[in-house]
Order: sequence, then structure tokens, then C-alpha cells
Amino acid sequence: MAVRFLAREVSDLCLGKPALSSIPFSATVADALSALKRSGESYVSVWNCDHSSAAAKKTDCRCVGKVCMVDVICFLCRVTNLLSPSLALQSPISDLLPKVPGLVRHLESHSSLLEAIDYIIEGAQNLVVPIESNLSITSTKKHLNKQPSSFGCSTLHNGREFCWLTQEDVVRFLLNSIGVFSPLPALTIESLNVIDTDPMTIYYDKPASSVVDFISRSFIEQKSIGVVEECHRLIGEISPYTLACSDETAAAAITTLSAGDLMAYINYGGPPEDLVQLVKSRLEEKKLGSMLELMEEISVSSLSSSSSCSSDEDFGFRSGGSGWYSPARRSEPIVCHPCSSLVAVMIQALVHRSSYIWVVEENYSIVGIVTFSGILKVFRSVAGVRQKPEGENSF
Repeated sequence: MAVRFLAREVSDLCLGKPALSSIPFSATVADALSALKRSGESYVSVWNCDHSSAAAKKTDCRCVGKVCMVDVICFLCRVTNLLSPSLALQSPISDLLPKVPGLVRHLESHSSLLEAIDYIIEGAQNLVVPIESNLSITSTKKHLNKQPSSFGCSTLHNGREFCWLTQEDVVRFLLNSIGVFSPLPALTIESLNVIDTDPMTIYYDKPASSVVDFISRSFIEQKSIGVVEECHRLIGEISPYTLACSDETAAAAITTLSAGDLMAYINYGGPPEDLVQLVKSRLEEKKLGSMLELMEEISVSSLSSSSSCSSDEDFGFRSGGSGWYSPARRSEPIVCHPCSSLVAVMIQALVHRSSYIWVVEENYSIVGIVTFSGILKVFRSVAGVRQKPEGENSF
């Protein structure tokens, strides 16, 4: 029965999904930043398309990646970009795209749920699936050459619309029919060997700048960085999901603050004024005047606007309204224990709209971390060895 369930088409998961907005591969980092702020989404998809002819083939239009505020922040943390952030923002968007292949994969709507799970296990964060549309041929042709007036608005790609499928979508779909996989969901995460026992961590008093590479990696692997004290006890986290709800000035905070202070700077409620002033004074000390100017400029412009993170299903969370609040801006990490059941951890992750859960002992010393990808490996095991389709591609 479980094998039959995994053979269902991914189109079943796409019902009600909105069409992706996008920006072209020719855009700049500034264009991507503007699109992120304007749309209120955590991701913006990047497409390499040929819209020059109505006769263009569907295969001429491909999503080649996605950009998030985390990408912008890590990009600005580079030494040369800290010296001249305004110039860095004029760089091509290709400089933002992670060099890891397969983070975004195209999948046809008739593909099976099993194929989707295989792609996620291989490292895909998002699956790009065409939306079955009733657009007439006339309407489609009318839109083919109609380009948006500004980046970030186009949803049609050679007459087709696409949506994201995320790891959360797949896990939620499995949970809705969890009885099919009985007794697997009732087993503990420890017995299922689903705990990653080598998580990324940093001591709270260490410079946050020392984990910039970890921040990029945690974003790619859909994990987080644990902030710890003595005995490797978890006291907080630096989450890419939380950073995604910040703005580009978080790069200044990463450059100047300790891990513990950064955690306070980006968490629920927005940055405390004393930490904002500390960041500014340390930027002056480091002679990073251009970054300080950018920070002042953003501070002024944000007085009349809310946080850039207003909605999103792409990261696995949604905002709770205006201002700084979102479920991702939590003040404490979400934890479970080695004896927790698989289904309990799934429910916990979905309730908190998080793609990972920290696993700790009673004293909060870290055991490891459980991710959606690791959970999906367990469900994938019931279907046996994967038969890889011929000619499959990753983007």
C-alpha cells in the first residue's frame, strides 16, 4: 500500500499553489533585492528564458536557481563587498546563485511522489512543477511576448506557469496519510537512525563572522547553526530562516557581533537599539564607512515600511502579520529528544514551519539535528532501490 501511495502524481500536491514570480538571469543583485522586498517572499526564482519568439520551445525556458535574502547577506559579508556594498549590489545575479547543483529541479506534473522524494534526498530544496492551465492558445500567445515592466513580476514562461514544491509540502502530504506507512511512524527517531549527529555549532562568545560559511551551508542543507555554551549545551541558534526575514544590513551585524549577540539581533522583535548602536560603532572602528552609510540609509527607509518577510511557503513558514514578527523569528530553537517518535517530530516541525528540529538530552546538550530530508529518507526506504530515469537533469 505504501509503494502505491508513493506512485501518486505530484500534481496532487500542486492544487491551489500560486504561480511563481521570477526575475531573469540577466538581473543584478540589486534587482533581486528589490524583487524580494517588493514581493514580500523569501525566495525569488531565477529563469533563463527565450521570449523572443512565440515559437520558442518550452524547454527554452528553465528555472536555473533561486535567490534569498540569505544569499544577499552572505554575499555582502565578503571582504571586498563590505568595503563597497553599493558597488557589490550592481554585480550580476549569477554571483548570488549557490554553486551547488540540484538545489532547484524541474519535475513534470505527472511525475510520481517517489521521484520528488528522490530529488529532495539528492539535495533539492525546491521542485519546479508546471501548473495545469486552461489558458487558451490565443491568451497564451498574447502573453508570450509580454514582458514585465520591472524585474520580479513575470509568471509566464513560454506560455506556461510553474509553482514550487517544497520539502515541507511533501512531508505534510505524507503526514495526511501517515497510516499507510504504519508501524514506521511510531518508531523513535533514534531507532530509525534519522538523527544527524554532526550538526553545525558555534560558542556564543565567538565572532559571528567565523561562521559565514556555515550560514551558507545551513541554507543549502535546510539546517541551522546551534549557539552553544559549556558542555555543548544548546542556548539558541543562528537560523537562515530568521536571516531571511532580515534585510541586507544583517551583513553588518554578522561582521561586528559575537554569535550570541547576533542571535539577539536577528531574533523575534527586531534588533535591540543597543546592539544597533554597537554595530555602528564597530563599523566605524573597522573603517567600514560605506557599510555604515548603507545601514543608515536602510534604517531611514524602513521607518515607514515593515519587514521584508511578509509571506512565504518556500522556506516552510508564513509570516504572522506586519512588522518583524513571523514564526521563523522565534526566540528559542525547537527541540525534541532521541526517544521522540518519527510522527511526533514531523508534527512538531510542521506546526513550527521548520525544516529541522534539534535533538537534545534533558539538560539541552546537543545530540544532533533531524531534517525533512532525513525524514524523507525513512519513507523512501519502504520503496526499495531507486531506478533513475534516463536523461534526467538538475538545475
